[in-house]
Parts: sequence; C-alpha cells; structure tokens
Amino acid sequence: MTQNAPEFQNGVDIALLNSEYIDVFGLLGMHSINQGKALSVRCFLRGALKVDVICYKTGRKIASLEQSNEQGLFSGIMGRRVKPFLYKLRVEYPLSQQDIVDPYQFASLLSEDDTYLFNEGLQLQAYQFLGANWRETQGVTGVHFCVWAPNAKRVSLLGDFNHWDGAAHVMRQHLASGLWEIFLPNAEANQHYKFEIITANNQRLEKSDPYAKAMQEAPSNASLVPYPNEYQWQDSKWLSARKKVQWHQAPMSIYEVHLASWRRKGDNGEQYLNYQDLIEQLVPYVVEMGFTHLQLMPISEYPFDGSWGYQPVGLYAPSHRFGDANGLKAFIDACHQAGIAVILDWVAAHFPKDPHGLTQFDGSCLYEHNDPRQGEHPDWDTLIYNYGRGEVQSYLLSNAHYWLSEFHFDGLRLDAVSSMLYLDYSREPGQWLPNQYGGRENLAAISFLQTLNQRMYQAFPGVCIIAEESTAWPGVTHMIGDNEHQSSQNLGFGFKWNMGWMNDSLGYLKRDPIYRSHHHQELTFSLVYQYTEQFILSLSHDEVVHGKGSLLHKIPNDDWQKFATLRAYYGFMWGHPGKKLLFMGNEFAQRDEWDHNKSLDWHLLQYAPHQGMQLWLKDLNKLYQSTPELWLEDGEPSGFQWLDCNNDKACILSFMRKSTDSDTPVIFIINMTPEVHQGFRIGLPDGDDYIELLNSDSEAYSGSNVGNNGVICSQKQSYQGFDYSAEITVAPLSCLVLGKG
Repeated sequence: MTQNAPEFQNGVDIALLNSEYIDVFGLLGMHSINQGKALSVRCFLRGALKVDVICYKTGRKIASLEQSNEQGLFSGIMGRRVKPFLYKLRVEYPLSQQDIVDPYQFASLLSEDDTYLFNEGLQLQAYQFLGANWRETQGVTGVHFCVWAPNAKRVSLLGDFNHWDGAAHVMRQHLASGLWEIFLPNAEANQHYKFEIITANNQRLEKSDPYAKAMQEAPSNASLVPYPNEYQWQDSKWLSARKKVQWHQAPMSIYEVHLASWRRKGDNGEQYLNYQDLIEQLVPYVVEMGFTHLQLMPISEYPFDGSWGYQPVGLYAPSHRFGDANGLKAFIDACHQAGIAVILDWVAAHFPKDPHGLTQFDGSCLYEHNDPRQGEHPDWDTLIYNYGRGEVQSYLLSNAHYWLSEFHFDGLRLDAVSSMLYLDYSREPGQWLPNQYGGRENLAAISFLQTLNQRMYQAFPGVCIIAEESTAWPGVTHMIGDNEHQSSQNLGFGFKWNMGWMNDSLGYLKRDPIYRSHHHQELTFSLVYQYTEQFILSLSHDEVVHGKGSLLHKIPNDDWQKFATLRAYYGFMWGHPGKKLLFMGNEFAQRDEWDHNKSLDWHLLQYAPHQGMQLWLKDLNKLYQSTPELWLEDGEPSGFQWLDCNNDKACILSFMRKSTDSDTPVIFIINMTPEVHQGFRIGLPDGDDYIELLNSDSEAYSGSNVGNNGVICSQKQSYQGFDYSAEITVAPLSCLVLGKG
C-alpha cells in the first residue's frame, strides 16, 4: 500500500457515512496536498475490499489506496505525481471487480450564463443542463445530473448504478443558484434514478426528476436515464415551409385525439396503439378525413389515466403508454410528411400533489405558493405554479421550448388559461388574495403568458399558440402593446377557443325544433363579437364527458332528426368564421359519451347514418381546404355577410362567405327545423347561376334527398340588398352550400 496516506479526520468519515457531509467534492476525488507537492485520491465505495487508481489513458496502475474505514473509505497518495490526471478506480468486491471512472474528479459542468438565465426566469433551454443529459468532458462520456433544490441540506443521486445508496453520490452544491450536480461516467441509458433530498428539517425525501425525459410506468415513479438523441428527422421541407405560413389566413381544421382511446388493439381492446401503429392507422385517417391539424391531448407522463393527461408529473417525459421519445418523433415526422400539423395540449395551469413530484420539492414550496389561497386549485385539488418565481418561469418556458424544438410540434394549446388569469378563479370571498393593486388579476401569470407567447413565436416562426380561455378577458389574441389602452392585458396568443359560441350553439342544439324559434340569437350572437379575437370554434372532449352525453344524444327526437340536425350543425360550424376543432368520434356520430378507458365505437361505421356523417365531415373538410373564401378573411368583417339572420320563425340562417380577392362567394343556408321550404328566396350578389356544392340532406349522407337538382338559376329580382335572387328548395334540418363550382 502507499505510505503516508491522508486520513479522514475530525469525524468527517462519520458524516460521510451518514450522508451528512455536504462538500464532498472538496473531500473526495483527486486533490493537491502538501502545498502542491503531492496528489491524493480519496473515495467512498461501500463494500469494497481493495481499490487501485488506474490511469485512464494508459491503463497503468498508479497506486493502491489504503482502507480508512471498513464501511468503504479509501485514500492514498499518487507517488511522485503532482500534476492532476484522469483516472479510474479498479474496485474489488467480494464477488466481482469493477472499473469506475470516479465522478468526484470532474469540475462543474454548469455555465455561469446558463445558471444566471435560469435564476432570472429567462432560460429557454434549461432541459439541456437540468435533469439527466449525456455529456462528454475530458474525452469521457457520461450523464450529467442536475437539480434545483435551493433549500435542501444535501442532495444525493440514487439509482440502479449505486444500489440506491444515498451516501454513494452526494451532489455538488451551488449555493448562489440553488443547483446541485454530478457527472456520472458509469451511468447507462434506461437506468432508474431519483434524487434523495435532505430538507432543512432533516426530512428525507425521494423525488423524481422534474426534468426527466423518461419515467417509469405508474405506480412506480422513478425517472429513467434517456437514450442519446439519435433520431434523424426527415421534415426539413415542412419546417422551412411552416415559417412562411400565416395561420390566420390559412385553413385550420383540427382533429383532437386522446391517443389512449382513439383505437385500441388486443382481443379485448386492452392494449394501447404504439407510435408505429398510430403512424400506420391514425395518420392516414386524418389525411383521408381532410383535417389539416392533429391536436394531441396531454402526453407528458401522468400516473392517473382518469386525468386524461391533465395532471402531469413528468412534464418533460413523453408518456410510456405509446412508446419512447424516438417513437413520438417518428410519429410527428410522419404527420409532417403527410402534410399534417401537430399541436400539443400543454398543461401549465397546475400540477398534481403526488409526493414524488414537484410538491414541496426540497421541503419548501419551490414550484408552488406557500399560501393555499394562492397555491391550490379547489376544483381539481392541484397546485398552482408560482409564476412570479424566475426558476419556475424558466422551467415552464423551457418545457414549451422543449416540445417545439426537440419534437417539432407545430403549436401548443394551453389548458385552463382562465384559472391562471384570475386570483379568485372558482373561489369564494376570503378564499383568495388580491394582487398588489387590490385586483383579482394574477399579474405574475399574465406576465408569464406574455413572455411565453413572445419568446415562442420569436424562436419558432409559423407555430401557433392557442388559449382555452372561457371568459371575456380582453386582448387574448392581441399583440402585447398593440392597444395602448389594453397593452398591459394583451396576452399575445395566436388563437382563442370560442367558448361562447360553443355554449350557445350546443344549448340551441339541445332544444326541440318547435322551441328553437325562441332562441334564434343563440346561433347569431357569436357574430357580434367574432372580430374581437382570433377564434377557433371548438367541440372538444369536454363536451362529451361527465354525463353530458355525445353530441348526437344532446339532440332531441328520433334518430333521423338527430343525424340530420347534427349534419346541419356541422355545416353551420364549417361555414361560420373561425378555425375548426372537432373531438375524435364526433366525425362519425359516436353514440355514447367518451370513455377514456376504451376505444371509440368504430363498429358503428357498419351502419349507413354513421357512414353518412363521416362522409359529410370528409366533404366539409375537402370544401373547406379548397375554398379560400372560407378561411382567408376569418378575422375580418369583410369575409362574412348575413343574407338573413332574423328568420327566427322558420329557424333558417343564410349567410355568405367571401374575400376581397375573389368574386366567387360561398352561400350557406341552414335550416334547423324538420320543415321543407319550397320556393324559398335568397339574394345573390350577381346574375350568375349557382350550383349546390354540398347538401347535407343528400342520400349519400343518409338524408332524404330533397334539393335543387344541383343548379340554382338567378333571377333579375332585388332581394336582401342584392339586384339578383333565386328561389330554392331548402331540405329539412339541413345545410345547403351554394357556389359557382
């Protein structure tokens, strides 16, 4: 053995064994001693019998270390060497021998600029140095682990690589930033790990990695070391073209999908489709149906299936349910190559209280507020992010950047934005705290949303950021600073779900036709405020769960009227200004309300009414995509004109979609009663003949086939403010679309 080996003194050995020694990098590893005249190596390897120091480059043995403690403390002097060198430890255990590259010989891998931006709330790529990331330093490849726990007494890395021993890999503490880190050359992809945190009150916590890129299947909750990023994207043409797209002046027909229940496989439908299955089945279906966008309900790792993904614990980890990260990338790549944009439903409004997650992460409230009047959602029993804290801002901004950058998503839809904006959201008096001005607005959340939109649109031209905002908050889709009177409130989203239209129109849909004449304004009122925001007309999953029934079953009377009414309603929706979103199953009139635990009822497509509904949606999408008048001026009053919005007695709406660059308007006539109208006159903008572009009552859609034989002849007779008009036949419960072919 090497003589004169440095010993562990003054109880340091006991503190190290008890995982109480903090400055392990100042103790373990290689250090100069005797005023730079010698080098020492110290290590802690529980259960080791013998340890030799081996030169990493040459493989030569340099020294043997003396055992200072039976628990695994070793130390020794490196002969006459005074210049530090890269080494590994050859360790003999009772039944094996291992070569270990000592992690305590490496300097910090953190950049001062990165940590500064992280603490300031300006970091967009925190995932590149927080969490588990493959790195190479001094020619050694390994995994760099880093976590933010500023109030912890000590943080250790636990995992398969150290038998889950909290004393084996105590991490380096950075007091100024609150970060802890360690570089582990011996880690391997797919190994399980967690962080062991000793709190200020000496409580021991085991926490999953907030930045984990993969996680175990529930009820297990360890994080997984990711595989090196090796996916080769094939969508460069798509991304290049996307930069030039102005979605406000382009068609957007969005198919919202819950991947776990769109379709299943197995004898009893118990298995999820994996990403390859989805490439082979979902992508062609979306193309065939004519949707332009696919919106995925949340796929960040979530333990509880019943949350549908809206209570994620692993915000950076794609769910294990459908495959790994490369599988998700391949799926999005396939969508892009098929011409489909992909939007991710992103949850930044709240997080669950699972003990292995973000809650009380280092024994204190890091990600959430201390006061439950600010920090808890009474509706969902979840926690609210502290949007005013820089590190939390960096966490969320980086997560948005992560999905858009690493997975090439084309946009984000933010759930429950209203709950972020209002401090009194779903609270009674006394259950909330006002802001510094005494108001109910969450100023920190507003600032965060503004920053999110500015930074993401700047970093990823051509993406779209969408808000589910259910109130009349002014300026949701207005540029920040766009209006001097509302600049502090403008949020800068690209689009907002039109919840008012959805609630009004579905309320109308539920009424028996004999009462609809008294509620005509429920279909027309949306045009009063249509141009205050950039809207998406959404019929989402929320409308077909929790006892609300399917869209088909919201409609009264017999099956024929149900199907005819729903076809007419879809026609009204596709003609109405605004982009479109439809939840899966509604395109073929799913009868039962959505159940996240099973596949959609695809067997219904053996029946003609369901086939007809699916064909109707396909034809609506085909017309929509090919007709600029239906989307080019969605956000401008010039793109829409009522022919008659006051025919409440007949429950008929007629309007025209147009654009300033076109002289070929498209006319919609919607009849919401079972009555046939012969000789029904409509105004025409010119003397040309028109044709039936679509008629929802066609027998192809399982209708009664009442129509106009395909042609509408104009007459020189003034009507509805036009010099020309025509008499047409309007089918019962129908949508008739006229154009010039």
